Amino acid sequence: MLNLNFLRAARAAFCVTAALSLAGCGLFASDDGRYDPADLTDYAPGASAQVAWRTSIGSGGGIGLSPTVVDSAVYAASANGYVGKYDLLTGREVWRTRVDGDLTAGAGSDGVTTAVATPKGEVVAFDDTGKEKWRSRATSEVTVPPVVGYGLVIVRSGDYRIQAFNADSGERLWNVQRPGPALALRSSAQMILAEGMVIAGMPGGKMFAVQASTGNVQWEGTVATPKGSSDLERVTDVVGVPRVAGRLLCAVAYQGRVVCFDVSAGGRPQWARDFSSSVGLALDDRFLYVPDHTSVVHGFALDNGGNIWKQEALRNRRLSSPAVLGRAVALGDYDGYVHFLAREDGHLLARVSVGGGAIQAPLQATSQGVLVQTGNGDLVMISVN
Repeated sequence: MLNLNFLRAARAAFCVTAALSLAGCGLFASDDGRYDPADLTDYAPGASAQVAWRTSIGSGGGIGLSPTVVDSAVYAASANGYVGKYDLLTGREVWRTRVDGDLTAGAGSDGVTTAVATPKGEVVAFDDTGKEKWRSRATSEVTVPPVVGYGLVIVRSGDYRIQAFNADSGERLWNVQRPGPALALRSSAQMILAEGMVIAGMPGGKMFAVQASTGNVQWEGTVATPKGSSDLERVTDVVGVPRVAGRLLCAVAYQGRVVCFDVSAGGRPQWARDFSSSVGLALDDRFLYVPDHTSVVHGFALDNGGNIWKQEALRNRRLSSPAVLGRAVALGDYDGYVHFLAREDGHLLARVSVGGGAIQAPLQATSQGVLVQTGNGDLVMISVN
């Protein structure tokens, strides 16, 4: 006999996923064009952007597949099971290997150990020649890229646990669990390692810092508080990558807020603004940049949250999490385009197509340009002048 509660939850979860593309389940359906992606507009070029190199990892992408840059190397994984190391300057393949079956998360690396995860929650680690070191199992599916450092491989699983494994042996050392909501987004999210801490945003609007060596929670903050009468209305997941700038730690939540915490004052909020994003933010020493859930891009003052500018030309183009490079903010879209906006006022500077379908992985600023992992499993470096 079918479990009706399960069916209702499954349908609602599908709706939450569909909400990221503003369609489906009848919640966002409309025939008046209000959710159609904006057409690409003409603009006066203010920068030159071109593909510097391109290489194939494998086939397919996903919300949990994002490259990691360590010094002069890029570590990346594809949905169909390939894991590789590539030269940051040229894109040349250093090594590449394959895991039996598909991958849902990766690649995390510290340049010594590289880790990925399979749909069954199996965590697989490799040494820096591409040889498999170990396999261990997380408590459930992993769709957030692992982070590697301090002798640990750390994953966040679907049952709201953060788990740490010994990077040499694969032994599970600690795990931290927080109560989770009935529904959560399948959206791009990442953890970071900073000053011995694992910093992670969670479904339900919470963000916390865990001591990497012990698993002890050192700080917990609220990015957003769930509101509404239904489980769908109460979805307030922290999305994207937590960002650190000096004493500030910043994050954004879907149907919640964008907020910067002052870590020098015990993690109290420095400022917060009601906001909703499904992809995350980027920042520099002056501004914070974030697309909202309709892909309107906003620039906020980093010190006080003042709204500096808003760019609507990319509305509903399902933008990726941004990256800041030089005087530009870069964002990928659903059709494989990467757009460059001016940091100071958001006007369009440049555009380049990398193809491969929707760009889901956060763009990454590197010493060589903007690194993109495409929807079809390619790595692309875009140089900007």
